[in-house]
Amino acid sequence: MFVKFTTPPLTRAPGRSRVLCVLGILGKMTRTARRVGIVLFQLGGPDTLEAIEPFLYNLFCDPDIIDFPFARIGRKPLAKLISTTRARKVQHHYATIGGGSPIRRHTERQARALETELRGQGLDAQCFVAMRYWHPFTREAIEQLRAAECDEVVLLPLYPQYSSTTTGSSLNEWRRLFAGEVPVHCVEPFYRNALYLDAVIEKVNQALSRFPVPERPEIVFSAHSIPMSVIEKGDPYQRQIEETVRLLTERGGWSNPHRLCYQSKVGASKWLQPSLHQTLRQLADERMREMCVVPVAFVSDHVETLGEIDHEARAEARRLGMTQFEMSAGLNDSPRFMHALGQIVQQALGEAAHSLIPIRNTGRTLADPQYAAAAGLD
Repeated sequence: MFVKFTTPPLTRAPGRSRVLCVLGILGKMTRTARRVGIVLFQLGGPDTLEAIEPFLYNLFCDPDIIDFPFARIGRKPLAKLISTTRARKVQHHYATIGGGSPIRRHTERQARALETELRGQGLDAQCFVAMRYWHPFTREAIEQLRAAECDEVVLLPLYPQYSSTTTGSSLNEWRRLFAGEVPVHCVEPFYRNALYLDAVIEKVNQALSRFPVPERPEIVFSAHSIPMSVIEKGDPYQRQIEETVRLLTERGGWSNPHRLCYQSKVGASKWLQPSLHQTLRQLADERMREMCVVPVAFVSDHVETLGEIDHEARAEARRLGMTQFEMSAGLNDSPRFMHALGQIVQQALGEAAHSLIPIRNTGRTLADPQYAAAAGLD
């Protein structure tokens, strides 16, 4: 249950978190040392081929993904139809990467590595993984959090840029399920964090080093696409993706030509463009023969990187006459990225509670302009 506080207006410090104060009962705190629980949010992924359809059903049942007039009545039948059809189309992607998504494995490794990073800084930290659409679900993470009797909680969405369809959806699910009387801090989008940018640049440089002339290939930044209807409602995702690309190219210092595209479109509605497939054909028309794809919205390797880019796009590039195609690896649990997350969590803990931030009202609350500044999205 939310309680209204009378507080001074929020002021934003760059790169810092805003704090969500949530009241309820989590358990008695009997230790003298502060124990901090960090909840790592991700979308999740099917761990077997049989799990693909129920995973997709959960995704398309999400009101932050599928929202339309009378959706309360029609959402589940529509989700069933889409998931059944879509499962057949994407099964080969999962089959090519071993029969299931590795995102849970990577995220759990990130959780353990982040624990080690923070404990090395003297913090009694415990990390919990909360997947949105497959195990371990947010409800499971909350049960583990309650058993750990943490004194403070940091919510860490593993999405560098904000979208109501990713960070917003994960935080909405948290709000629906969590009740506790401990302080809960929410990390802001971290795409501007210098250590995060350096972690991405390290992976790009490793990929470029595989070319005979590292300065020659086109760098293609690829982000997950979202519907234009979401952007038109005020979602800052596209702007933050474009800023991420600008920050990376400036900080990376590459002389290579570069461009941005989007991938993973679903359905017939208009999504962010150009698509990865369109970009491949355009590069071929321009007689570009070497390209390095950089997944710019993901922090872990999963089906969109390993299947869509490194398998499907690679094969298409070969058919179009490309002589060399490389993809920069996911950040996963790289030491640079873990150092970045450690800094981000410490910054969140260093911020004082000012006010209650609405996570969800009707529709995509955090995407609305009136909430953007309070959520650190301006």
